[in-house]
Amino acid sequence: MRRKYPNLCKPIKIGNVVFRNRMFSAPMGGTDITADCTIGRASTAFYELRAKGGAGAVTVSECMVHPETDGSHAFHLDLHTPGSLASFTYTADAIRRHGAIASVELSHSGQYAGTYLTDKDKKRGLAQWGPSAGVRPDGLEVKELTEEIIADIVAAYGNCAALAKRAGFELIMVHGGHGWLINQFLSPYFNRRTDQYGGSLENRVRFAREVLDSVRKAVGPGFPIEFRMSGSELFEGGYDLAEGVEIARLLESRIDLLHISAGTYQRGFSTTHPSMFVPHGCNVYLAAEIKKHVSVPVATLGGLNDPAMMEEIIASGKADVVEMARALLADPELPRKIMSNRDEDIVKCLRCFTCMAERAVTSTRRCAVNPLIGRELDGTEIVPAARPCKVMVAGGGPGGLKAAITAARRGHKVILCEKTGELGGILKGEQAIPFKYEMYQLGVTLGKLAADAGVEVRLNTAVTKEYAEKENVDALIVAIGSEPLVPPIPGLQAENVIIVNDYYLKKDMVGDRVVVLGGGQAGCEAAIHLAREGKEVHLVEMRAELAPDANIRHRPILLGEIDKLKIHVHTGCKATRVTREGIFCAAANGDERFVAGATVICALGQQARRKEAEELVDCAPYVAQIGDCVRASTITTAIYQGYHAALDI
Repeated sequence: MRRKYPNLCKPIKIGNVVFRNRMFSAPMGGTDITADCTIGRASTAFYELRAKGGAGAVTVSECMVHPETDGSHAFHLDLHTPGSLASFTYTADAIRRHGAIASVELSHSGQYAGTYLTDKDKKRGLAQWGPSAGVRPDGLEVKELTEEIIADIVAAYGNCAALAKRAGFELIMVHGGHGWLINQFLSPYFNRRTDQYGGSLENRVRFAREVLDSVRKAVGPGFPIEFRMSGSELFEGGYDLAEGVEIARLLESRIDLLHISAGTYQRGFSTTHPSMFVPHGCNVYLAAEIKKHVSVPVATLGGLNDPAMMEEIIASGKADVVEMARALLADPELPRKIMSNRDEDIVKCLRCFTCMAERAVTSTRRCAVNPLIGRELDGTEIVPAARPCKVMVAGGGPGGLKAAITAARRGHKVILCEKTGELGGILKGEQAIPFKYEMYQLGVTLGKLAADAGVEVRLNTAVTKEYAEKENVDALIVAIGSEPLVPPIPGLQAENVIIVNDYYLKKDMVGDRVVVLGGGQAGCEAAIHLAREGKEVHLVEMRAELAPDANIRHRPILLGEIDKLKIHVHTGCKATRVTREGIFCAAANGDERFVAGATVICALGQQARRKEAEELVDCAPYVAQIGDCVRASTITTAIYQGYHAALDI
């Protein structure tokens, strides 16, 4: 067969191991790390899902090599903890039996020990060790590693590598980036030593060399070693790309694959994990430059999810391998779909950070667009129904579409009714905001998958009690969503007011000076978009803070964009009336304030369509209400509930 993306699909030999394609699953932390830091069964299933989906390699993250000086709650691999070696062995086997190469990332947090603890206060009781003594920005004292402890840590890398090989892993990734310990030694910002491990670049690289030599001795020749490094630390005081090139050249003789990431703990989360506010592939330039100066294969990553972009990266020689993490949560079958020329079926990552926020808050995983993530043991196969039914889904938003697809794949006859002329529900409104366009695309993709599954779609069809009873269905899934909250504020119905959901229909009506009424996540994102278009934007919020509904990973980035764009923020201001010239507000102290703007974007939130939903509760033997019609929530909730409602038929 002729492959649409031949370079992505081409096998690659690294060391003595052949990888089936150039699409690797980048390190992602497990979900059920036991109290003894072994790999739980759910994590094994979590990694296996990406192997099933066709990735060339799947990397387990992170195995902390020296718990004595690194208190992070992550995986440990040793012989004295019952179940430790076995858990790694079962995981390697689960990955390898699907044709992917099992890889494990060996790490040490250094002075950022405790980062992965859910209870952040506990890290204050940990010993923080780094290349140099000092005090962290959060006030924690950092102790300088002695040469004796350094030697012990170096040996620990080798010991873990040997055990990983024994467990069946065929690739070792050494984590030397993102502000972790090896990066701390490489960095002139962190490393202020005056002995053989500090000062010159040659000395700062010494620890990394010793670690790689220790790993090589443990695994032997031909066994592939991947070294992960930040191409540049991207902050003042850290090393830049030119020095990143030199670090790569000094280390390449000891490795088989050079994995180029970006940024450090100091620089911030959003550099290493590019957000929706920056272009896909924004960090690829680092790998492309370093590849010019080394002879080993180079891997790149950073918000990649588009097959055409990834194909161009390989074809043009910017990198030899592309690695994805979030994209393979959203759609674990992305590599298999590319290999079989089904790229139009890929469900793309939204870069919403639901996955990483959930891990930080609850120590679990969840994905906004994939209900399987973190729940793989519940079953990843859609089992055909013993008795096919006639199923109606009311509402063509993300939840309704997911329910319809799932029910159809189970063998049911499915009718999906959407009262408007287009599928996608609330996602339709995102098509006019470039950094949220993939949310709109999600609706389009789900619509295609529904049609491919045999769902009968009836547009411009509202489901009433009479309509549902006339169809005489066995099951009805109510997914009619929410509607904009428009309180009775005088003037809010005027022509110069645009409901944020309708912005995509009326964007040409927006003037140069805009007031966004409502500082929740939707309002903040609309304000950012309008400011990027060069408009003067005022953001009015009655609460004391912006975007409390945004998750803990997305929110700081969102607020950073608002600050960077110099959007005028008015918190503690409750709108009292709207005019053609702007909004009058009551401030927290009772004073009246006028915020000028010829166009007003109303983003005061959503409310569930409860009345319409309740009218349908007796229309079939099985009725399920899902998503926003129950309570205005998120894409995550709608898709998860839609999927399981269909499984319950």
